[in-house]
Amino acid sequence: MKAMLLTEYGEKYPFVERDVPTPTPGPGEVLVRVAGTSLNPIDNKIATMGASLAFAPELPALLGMDMSGVVEAVGTGVARFKVGDRVFGCPGGVKGLPGTLAEYVVADERLLARAPENMDLVDAGALPLVATTAWLGLFDKAGLTSGERLLVQGGAGGVGHMAVQLGVQAGAEVFATVSSPDKAAVVEALGGTPIDYTDVSVDAYVGEYTAGRGFDVVYDTVGGSVLDDSFKATRIGGRVISTNTRSTHDLGPLHAKSLSLHVVFMLLPLVTGEGRERHGGILERVATLVDADELAVLLDERRFGFRDIASAHEYWRQGGAMGKIGIAIDD
Repeated sequence: MKAMLLTEYGEKYPFVERDVPTPTPGPGEVLVRVAGTSLNPIDNKIATMGASLAFAPELPALLGMDMSGVVEAVGTGVARFKVGDRVFGCPGGVKGLPGTLAEYVVADERLLARAPENMDLVDAGALPLVATTAWLGLFDKAGLTSGERLLVQGGAGGVGHMAVQLGVQAGAEVFATVSSPDKAAVVEALGGTPIDYTDVSVDAYVGEYTAGRGFDVVYDTVGGSVLDDSFKATRIGGRVISTNTRSTHDLGPLHAKSLSLHVVFMLLPLVTGEGRERHGGILERVATLVDADELAVLLDERRFGFRDIASAHEYWRQGGAMGKIGIAIDD
């Protein structure tokens, strides 16, 4: 099969096309002919910083985490899927699990679900990582409930725009920080209230939207100083979720308001092998929401072929993308 392999970590993105053996599914695994994948920030982080990340694959590396496609073969003991099923999931791209920038991928069936029926199969490859991450944070970690006030930091980003929609579907009153009118329009279209953080302080928007009380739940998808702002924006006894905590922070504000901090490391089940069935279960719910027109993925206007993956990385790094960058394997 054809695959795009990264030969060196760093910002040059030296991907090369190579013929590699088509994998054979083992017990509990399925072989999927890949239709689509996408570029996530973590994919770029691995490509540039792989040598310093414990979960990065060895070189030459077959990257790519998201996947949508059609089941071509099943291993022994597979009960959830059969040949011909349209599936999606996040089955690899980390150490020990080859990624999806290839014509085929072998996947643990627990990490997959049937793809949404009313969605282009290639586009469905942009959903798994961001939807699963948003769901884990909001519901598994923070236990968001109807009527609560939710603030999403980075509401037009990949995980952010999923969290806005899922919060709305859960009956929460959703607010989201943005940095431009275009991103504000995205949040509004998804049912949230945009807050231009470049134009208003944390104290000001907390005062305006919560009467100074603070938000019940804050989902930080940015990290750094934004995590500190999240502590400030959360009510006494509230919950903060973050996908980016590889940094040092003063926990005094967390202590002063008796906040709980919930960290989401979505890739952990891939790395450890534990809890993989939760990913498949979440994606089943996600597919149902998509088919009911209650959840959608924001796709950048540019779609890349997998042979142009280096250009996709560079495009993402330049910061011009709006939404997920889709990658078609057959292009």
